[in-house]
Amino acid sequence: MTNDDAAPVILVDDDSDLLKATAQTLELAGFSVSAFSVAAEALARLDTGFAGVVVSDIRMPEIDGLQLFNRILRLDPDIPVILVTGHGDIAVAVKAIKDGAYDFITKPFAADRLVQSVRRAAEKRRLVMENRALREAAGEAQDGLPLIGQTPAMERLRRT
Repeated sequence: MTNDDAAPVILVDDDSDLLKATAQTLELAGFSVSAFSVAAEALARLDTGFAGVVVSDIRMPEIDGLQLFNRILRLDPDIPVILVTGHGDIAVAVKAIKDGAYDFITKPFAADRLVQSVRRAAEKRRLVMENRALREAAGEAQDGLPLIGQTPAMERLRRT
């Protein structure tokens, strides 16, 4: 993965030391990281065209990681969100995964554990974005090419 095609990662954590260390780990693994200590700033960078992964701590002031996750779900349910917490609550983890979180990682975690999860999530997002682009291209192609012919078979095809 070169820097030009590095998958973008939005990283959110209110612990500045952990934010820097995690950002560095992901950058060394080849990702393009935008780090935020405030969830609202991260949300402002997201839209349905975001081609990457969000990694967020759960316990943060103002907007916590679960609230951030729910807002991202409303924006685009296909954006992979990896939730990280120092307080391993199994009920919260199960609910988050059921609701669509890509992964739930408990601190302290091995750097490789996070990197592998982000890699898998980035590949999933790449495929989603590729699929959307292909569907859009196919729709445009259909609009530009009318079906020719008046046979009963062609009439049935037009109705489908």
